[in-house]
Formats: sequence, structure tokens, C-alpha cells
Amino acid sequence: MTSRPLHSGLRAALEFGPIIGFVVAYLIFRTETFVIAGTPYSGFIIVTAAFIPIFIAAIAALWALAGKVARIQVATAVMVAVFGGLSVWLNDPRFFQMKPTVIYLVLTLILGVGLLRGQSWLKFIMEDMIPLKPEGWMILTKRVTVVFFLSAVANELVWRTQSERFWVLFETIAMPVVIAGFFLTQLGLFVDYATFGAPKKKRRR
Repeated sequence: MTSRPLHSGLRAALEFGPIIGFVVAYLIFRTETFVIAGTPYSGFIIVTAAFIPIFIAAIAALWALAGKVARIQVATAVMVAVFGGLSVWLNDPRFFQMKPTVIYLVLTLILGVGLLRGQSWLKFIMEDMIPLKPEGWMILTKRVTVVFFLSAVANELVWRTQSERFWVLFETIAMPVVIAGFFLTQLGLFVDYATFGAPKKKRRR
């Protein structure tokens, strides 16, 4: 299936709508307890159970409308289904809270193996979003690998030491801001190693 242009507003709604909905629903129902078939479930578990199919449906709709989705989005959908499903099935929110740690560590491992082989496997994930020369991909991959590892450590520290509410806000609001901030700091790299436009003089590193 070939890619097709998609209105930016609709794309944003499909990509961020489920996450925003999860946060809002959690803040509303976090103190509630729901008894289903004689088993009590916390608001977090119920909201997670609703979030899983909504998130997967949003990714599927994005694929159907745009003709493609980023590989990282597919991987995230799989992790959400697996760890969210375990949380609901075992009635234990810790599995869903572990999900970001597993995602970050898997990405760290994958990128690290690629670096050891002298390759940028980040390019495979993000080449449709950032046009860079091979040298630029190697530099960015090293930096992103460190960021992913530190993100895994941060998630473990937060969910194990802080309240459930703090973790939800940290993972859905603070971490996206941190990741976006990191990529903003890489603008110089993107300019120096861009594959379009006039060649730029590389900065010393």
C-alpha cells in the first residue's frame, strides 16, 4: 500500500487522542473500584482495558488512511497489547507500568547491537521522518541509545518509588516533553548531515 497525504489534525488526533483520552479517563476513575464477575478492579485496570483496543484501532485507522505507519508505532502497539493485556488479565497494574521500561531497553539493545556492527539501525526505524547522511545517523544513534537507556532507568525509578498517579502523568506528559526536547537539541546535527539542500560545513565534535 502506497502512502497517502493525511490532514495534520486527523493525524494528530489518531496519534495523540488515545493517550490524552487515557489520561483524562484515569484522572476521572482512578479512585473508583469496579466489581466484575465478583472480582474488584481498580480504575487504572478498567481504563487500561479500554485503552488497549482504542489505541490499536487508532493505529489501524492511521495505516488505512495514510497507507503506512512508523515502525516504532507498530512496535508500541504490540507492547501495549501484551503488557496492557497482562495487567488486565492478572489484575495487576505493574505489568503496564513496566511496559515503557521494556520498550526502552529493547530499543537500547537493538540500537546497541547495530552500533557494535558499525550500523545505524535507528535509520531503519526513523528514515522516513529524518533525512540524514550515514555519518549523521551514526552520531544520532549513539545519542538516542543513551537517551533510551536513561529513559528505562527513569521509568523504573518512578513507577517503583512514586504514586500511580505520578507515574501516569510522568509517562504521558513529562517523558514526551523530554524526548521532544532531546530532538530539538539535535537540530544542529540535522542541519549538518541533512541529505537535501546545500552541503553544510560540519561542526567539530
